[in-house]
Amino acid sequence: MRMFKRYLPKLIAKHVSRLFSGRIYIDGRGGYEFNNGMLLVPVKAEQRHYQTVNEINQEIKRLKEPSF
Repeated sequence: MRMFKRYLPKLIAKHVSRLFSGRIYIDGRGGYEFNNGMLLVPVKAEQRHYQTVNEINQEIKRLKEPSF
């Protein structure tokens, strides 16, 4: 489990996409699991969880796009 003291979507997206599966914890946002290189919504999710998952997964997709 990796713990992030600050919410930095790009850094978290790099970590999730490289490790492919596991768990992370973000101070002030809570714990998350990721599988297949994408962050998953927690079981008892609140609005902030959905927002965090959406934002980080968008960053992961941006990292996977080819840059010309």
